[in-house]
Amino acid sequence: MIDYLEGITVLIDKPYKWTSFDVVNKMRWHLKQKLGIKKIKVGHAGTLDPLATGLLIICIGKDTKKIDSFMGGMKTYTGTFLLGKTTPCYDLEQDFDAEYPTEHITSEEIQKVVEGFIGVQEQMPPIFSAKQVDGKRAYDLARAGKAVELKTNTIEIHSFTVDTSRFPEIDFEISCSKGTYIRSIANDFGEKLNSGATLIALRRTKSGDFDIKNAFEVEKWIAELKNS
Repeated sequence: MIDYLEGITVLIDKPYKWTSFDVVNKMRWHLKQKLGIKKIKVGHAGTLDPLATGLLIICIGKDTKKIDSFMGGMKTYTGTFLLGKTTPCYDLEQDFDAEYPTEHITSEEIQKVVEGFIGVQEQMPPIFSAKQVDGKRAYDLARAGKAVELKTNTIEIHSFTVDTSRFPEIDFEISCSKGTYIRSIANDFGEKLNSGATLIALRRTKSGDFDIKNAFEVEKWIAELKNS
């Protein structure tokens, strides 16, 4: 039997609308039930937004000490931007609040904007994010209608490819550094095209040396735990 207290790292395919903490809490509960203990350390190496799916690195027991080292790796995401509409949070957690023209946008212009994202740059996080502002989460302040002042992060986009065949929906794949907000890329993408854009789908497929193809669905992992 696996010695969970000694440490193990599990790759999970996070379900849609679950928070990363939902996954951690459910796995921790089942581990405590299985092992007959009151406490066990469980953590994740890199948050995914509730509306994102994909690779979540879960560290159990002594492997929680590896979380910081796992978080530093390059991330790869696939997903879809919708051109011509925006929301306050840059994704579909809130309703559309504005519409913009898209008739002027050409495939050539899109490709030029894509190429402009490659490299090291400063990125402004969304105000609806988990960034700490004076000890509080930015999204808590934003939802309370309070002014949120955030600082930019230094990020790097290693690769960025798009498929415009479903315009105004733009399918993409991005490989980037830790701390990159794909929602902010969506918003900036729309602005650079003199329009607007919203992130309507997001999936993390890689993080460092870890790949989604080796990940478990949560319920399948729980079933294997119970049968071990």
